[in-house]
Amino acid sequence: MADPRIVAYAKVLTDHSIDIKKGDLIEINANIEARPLVLELCKNILKKGATPRLNVGMPGFNYTYYKHAPDSVLRQYPKIAEYSTKNTAGIISIFSPDNTRELNNVDANKVSQRMKIVKPISELRLKQNNWVLCAFPTSALAQEADMSLEEFEDFVYSAVNVDYNKMKKEQLKIKALYDRSNEIHVVGPETDLYVNIEGRQGILCCGNRNVPDGEVFIGPVETKTEGHISYSFPAIYQGRSVEGVKLLFKKGKAIKATAEKNEAFLNKILDTDKGARYLGEFSFGLNYGIKQHIKEILFDEKIGGTIHLALGMAYKEGGGKNDSAVHWDMIKDMRRDGKVFFDGKLVYKNGKFIRFN
Repeated sequence: MADPRIVAYAKVLTDHSIDIKKGDLIEINANIEARPLVLELCKNILKKGATPRLNVGMPGFNYTYYKHAPDSVLRQYPKIAEYSTKNTAGIISIFSPDNTRELNNVDANKVSQRMKIVKPISELRLKQNNWVLCAFPTSALAQEADMSLEEFEDFVYSAVNVDYNKMKKEQLKIKALYDRSNEIHVVGPETDLYVNIEGRQGILCCGNRNVPDGEVFIGPVETKTEGHISYSFPAIYQGRSVEGVKLLFKKGKAIKATAEKNEAFLNKILDTDKGARYLGEFSFGLNYGIKQHIKEILFDEKIGGTIHLALGMAYKEGGGKNDSAVHWDMIKDMRRDGKVFFDGKLVYKNGKFIRFN
């Protein structure tokens, strides 16, 4: 018998997160470790008269690919992936790694080069507007979180199986605050940052694109971020942990990026293209059921009492225009000595909103 928590999780994904109609082709991307959830999703999809299409990864393939692929292969455009995306009605992508450090020693230039090639596929999927990214508890993720697998399963299922309709009602007040404001001022330890949001709109995140969820984000005006910020947690990208990140912005651009660990990798990724050093997102983490950093951005960016700012690609629905193959979320803990001002008014203090007017 299937774990009832997995059954409930699958129902969230197929009944709330994406729209599934009779005759649809629904793509499921996962590693083999997510088999229990994948099978439940298949049951739900089939019962709706739709067809699941499985794209299941093999442990070790990513490392093998980047270690041995010559430039000619890295530059090949994925025509089959493009065809699949264009002919798929919805996509469920499940993060379920067997090794979170698989790409730690891979040449960052190869990763960066491949990101540029597959960028059009990512853009197609975003435009499709019927997709969700989620996670399945694996031993690798449990180890990163310093938990046993059983503890991590409890952590994951308590975070994903929530009332997303209730979450939406609470987020509407924050969206209204975004929508009528012109500037956000963030103050905290080693941080004094001004983010212009004039003319942009806040976007609710309540289980439609990410599960777990719990944030309201906005696309900053590309050339008007000024000041500096120091991030509280390691910034994870392509399996690498960059610690002690500090950024200095001038006219929207991160003109200086330093880190206590993996600084060279940080700057290599930020030099991927012209848009990688500009902000694509500003967001509040609002899931107060997620309290600890587990080195997995899908959960960490939702930690109640934090903010995160993403360098690179902006999600266009919020009015953001920044274009990049990179989208790198970095998180700052605001629960101690953190303040956020909207148009000069203090609205957020020590990790919580204190006013909405």
